[in-house]
Amino acid sequence: MTNEPFRTLVRAEGARLYRDLPWRRTRDPYEIWLSEVMLQQTQVARVQTRWAEWLDRFPSVFSLAEASTADVLAAWQGMGYNRRALALKAAAEAIVRDFDGEFLRDTRDLVSLPGIGPATAQGIRSFAFDLPGVYLETNVRTVFLHHFFPDVPAVPDKELIPLIEAACPLPAGLASVDDGVDGAANAGNVVEVDGLRFAPPQDDDDTPRSWYYALLDYGAYLKKTVPNPSRRSKTYARQSKFEGSRRQKRAEIVRILLDAQTHGEMLETHAVCILLNEQELKATRPAVEDDVVLSILADLKREGFCTDRDGLWQIC
Repeated sequence: MTNEPFRTLVRAEGARLYRDLPWRRTRDPYEIWLSEVMLQQTQVARVQTRWAEWLDRFPSVFSLAEASTADVLAAWQGMGYNRRALALKAAAEAIVRDFDGEFLRDTRDLVSLPGIGPATAQGIRSFAFDLPGVYLETNVRTVFLHHFFPDVPAVPDKELIPLIEAACPLPAGLASVDDGVDGAANAGNVVEVDGLRFAPPQDDDDTPRSWYYALLDYGAYLKKTVPNPSRRSKTYARQSKFEGSRRQKRAEIVRILLDAQTHGEMLETHAVCILLNEQELKATRPAVEDDVVLSILADLKREGFCTDRDGLWQIC
């Protein structure tokens, strides 16, 4: 399938399947960044509720930067992967400290921030600023695997990146962007721009923002209607079981420390063990040894979740 018929099909499917999600009604980079982080390994329906709750509590990058680690982790509970919350706060602090609270548009600046990788950076660029680039997200990957690699197993992302780049439109009238792109020139069915290849827009509504929304919605539809194409990606891996894992025990220990902190308490290691094992017993899982709990606490301390003062633990 050549570029233009493919793009026409995706745009039509995107219009048919469009999801009116709350973060699509804004161009605020802070709000879009938050949605991009929350949507990593979390269902859309859950994010819709938690995204709004988070913004009520931390309405700006300044309020997030100023918040305590305990408040940020408390607001994140139930979302999973607490590291994402720590990274949000650390990145907010850097944005306020280094950029006066402004989100820069350059990919290199964005990926220099904690927790922001290339996909999140391009999500911010596309949806907040309508800038072109490679947004290699799971639903986007699904569409390209389905159409361009229908029977190929273990497809590496390096095979997808040139296709995703060449299909992304360069908005009409955009002569330069902040990622080193300058001097657009037509080159057949792509626009050659400083070594990057983008698609010429089909009309004024054909922008990176609308294009990637179409890919996201079409990809989500494909996952429900055909055998999941993303399983043929070389990067695909089944998520390990959470219940009973070390990750589950880490999350429970964070919750225990947060609960104690709301009551003005710090906990000894043995007290953490007792409270953790109460939860393990309720779930009919075996008890956790004290040395395993101490190992998890040491990991959490090293990663910036908690501190100990003379053997008493609390969230930072």
